[in-house]
Amino acid sequence: MTLQIRPIDASDSAAIGAIIRAVGQEFGAIGEGFGPSDPEVAAMHRHYGNDGRSCYLVACLDGKIVGGGGIAPLDDASATCELKKLFLLPVARGQGIGRQLSERCLVFARQAGYRRCYLDSLRSMHAAIALYGQLGFETLTAPLDCSIHSGCDIWMLKSLASH
Repeated sequence: MTLQIRPIDASDSAAIGAIIRAVGQEFGAIGEGFGPSDPEVAAMHRHYGNDGRSCYLVACLDGKIVGGGGIAPLDDASATCELKKLFLLPVARGQGIGRQLSERCLVFARQAGYRRCYLDSLRSMHAAIALYGQLGFETLTAPLDCSIHSGCDIWMLKSLASH
């Protein structure tokens, strides 16, 4: 299988929106307070990549979109970004694609000048939580104040300082 990771474009929005909603439903992340219900999911390409402070990458296996993930500011004045909407279809899991997406997002975040990266997730997403821990994210006891996903029960933060 051939893997390609590239920035989202307008023609990808329907496919990645469907993936985000399907995976969200698989893990019970449906309704208010969960990322798959955010308005941006309907047109992801419009919300990422136009300002130099955000990006969204799609992962394609043999030319078919199987997932994606992105970086965006956590709030307008913050040096903290958020790893957002990293979702993979079952066919793409266990192959290192989530790691590659995450690592590419973190490189972008450092280049964009962010000092910290936040994420929220669900305890039921065991593989994702394990990956984030391997990437140096530390579990928090509560969400950051500006987090909007009240349905999540895992919150993590990573320093982006150079090593």
